[in-house]
This record gives sequence, structure tokens and C-alpha cells, in this order.
Amino acid sequence: MTRAAARRLAAGLLLPLLLLAAWQWTASRAVFSAAQLPPPGEVLDALGELIRRGELWHHLAISTQRVLIGFAAGSALGLALGGLVGLSRTASAVLSPTVQAIRAVPSLAWVPLLLLWLGIGETPKIVLVAIGAFFPVYTTVSAALAHIDPHLVEVGRAYGRSGVRLLAEILFPAATPAILSGLRLGLAQGWLFLVAAELIASSMGLGFLLIDSQNTGRTDVMLLAIILLALLGKLTDTGLGLAERRLRT
Repeated sequence: MTRAAARRLAAGLLLPLLLLAAWQWTASRAVFSAAQLPPPGEVLDALGELIRRGELWHHLAISTQRVLIGFAAGSALGLALGGLVGLSRTASAVLSPTVQAIRAVPSLAWVPLLLLWLGIGETPKIVLVAIGAFFPVYTTVSAALAHIDPHLVEVGRAYGRSGVRLLAEILFPAATPAILSGLRLGLAQGWLFLVAAELIASSMGLGFLLIDSQNTGRTDVMLLAIILLALLGKLTDTGLGLAERRLRT
């Protein structure tokens, strides 16, 4: 690890360590009751308990699977529809107002409808995550393509590129930085929609763990679920960020 990378890592760890110290101080001073804010040690004990019972890896694996599959589907649709809207003014005029209106629907509002249409299996959960991932990708891609230099489009058409070939060979490469940023936003939104997705008759996953711990009064498990969601979200974002840097070099 280079010295600059070590400094960045140390700077990134500074705030989490300060928050951990503040959490421990608040718990030790009984600012809140132990039921409201258990100390970090109790949350660590809850982690050990889940590991011993063999439940932790199942919760992590199923939530990660739901997010990755939903993200792949939602971002693919976002790229396709965003590309269409960015390529065609007619498509933009027809689609953009409706898509932007649907975007304003809260994640929880989709739950009863997806239950009614798709039942209580894995499909509605993945679809809800896909909905969350779709909108940031669609919005970023369509906006990026709308601001591409028109001369670049003219050059592409002069070389016989049109339609999908123009989009894939000229427009998408020119908008790569914005598209990669949109994918990272879509992945983050997918994790945000996961908890709502795991409201749908779930018996596994971090969202289920969060809701179940609320119902059983296990604040330590609730905090653990929140921390794990944050860590997994950061881990997957870091992976996508590394891919972004490789594509840019």
C-alpha cells in the first residue's frame, strides 16, 4: 500500500472511529437506556450469537443476492430506456414525463401491488430492488446523452452509425463517466429498496433481521443489521468504483 493510499484509508476510518467512541460514551453515561442504545460490546455479542447459530451468512448471502440480481435487471433496463430517451427526442417527449412521475412513488407503496401481482416468493423482492436501481441509471444516462456534443453525433452518422450502433459505439463511450456514476447511484438505491423488499413475506435477509429485531425488542440485533447493511453497501460500491477506475485508465 502506498503512503497516499494509507493516508486516505486513515482519513476514511477517522469518522467511524469517532462515531464508535461517541456511541460507547453515550451508552456508558446512560443517556439512553440499554434497551434504546446498547453499547457496542452487546452488538458485537449479537454478531457472535448469529455466527454461532449459523444464521449470519444466510442473511448476508440472500440480501446480497437479491440486490445484485435486482441491480443487474434494473440497471440494464435503465441503460436501455435511458439510451432510447437520450437518442430520440420523440421517445423523450413520450416517455420522460411518465417515468419521472413514477419515480416519485415511494418504495413502500410498491409492496402491496407487487404482493398482489407476483405473490410472496423471490420475484417481488427482486423486482422492487430493480425498480430502485432503475431510476438513477435511467436519469443519469438520459441526461448524459442529452448533453453530448451534437458534432460527435454528426460525425458518427457521417460514418454510417445510426440507432443501436450509434448508441453503443459513439454515445455510450462518450458518456461513460456519467453512466458509471449512475450505476453506482443505482446500486446504492438498490440497497435502500432492499429493506422494503424484505417486508414482502421474508424469513431471511438483513431487512427481515432488522424488522424481526424491532418486533422482538432486540435493539442490539437491529443496530447490527443497520451496520451490516452499511458495510455491504460500501463494499459493493467500492467494487464498482474499482471497476470504474479500471475502465477510465
